[in-house]
Amino acid sequence: MRAIGGLWRWRRNPLRRGTDLAEAWLALAAVVLILGLAPLVGAAVGAAAQSALQQSVQDQRAARHQVAATVVRKLSRGPLDPDPETASGRGTHSRVIADWTAPDGTAQHGAVTAAIKSPVAGDHFTIWTDLHGRTVPRPLDGATATTHAVLAGFGATALAVGLVEGGRRLIVWRMVLRRYARWDRAWDRAGPDWGRTGAGS
Repeated sequence: MRAIGGLWRWRRNPLRRGTDLAEAWLALAAVVLILGLAPLVGAAVGAAAQSALQQSVQDQRAARHQVAATVVRKLSRGPLDPDPETASGRGTHSRVIADWTAPDGTAQHGAVTAAIKSPVAGDHFTIWTDLHGRTVPRPLDGATATTHAVLAGFGATALAVGLVEGGRRLIVWRMVLRRYARWDRAWDRAGPDWGRTGAGS
């Protein structure tokens, strides 16, 4: 509505100042940039993020393997799990000592998180490891990667809009300061005679 209300600045009007016209053109340029450039920036950032994240998904799927592990004994308490996907279901997870065989054939033994609420010796579960049997977080899911890419695109669009609008406001603020400075100089020149028109002095 403010943009529509500002259209009067383009009309020929004896009260229109040069700065009014400059502000109108600045507002038009900002609208064009916001509607035209910001979505392109968001799309480019989103596409780049999607490409990088999907490549990361492929790399993680190639480097991480799901293997079967066997519970040896349950640990009384363990450190917090850094994986947010397993941390969200911590009530159904337990820290255990387990045995498993790495994808390279070596036998492994250590403390891991099992997706079992009440584990007992001999229970089987799956874990993610690298080629040498070291436990790693589960690989990034393709749908999750796409969600992150979309959020990155929206974030870039919002940032571009914020930068354009912030730049417009900064320029208008500087123009207003210069306008006030001109008014102050004009009042200083007219000040001694102000209000005395026709007084005969």
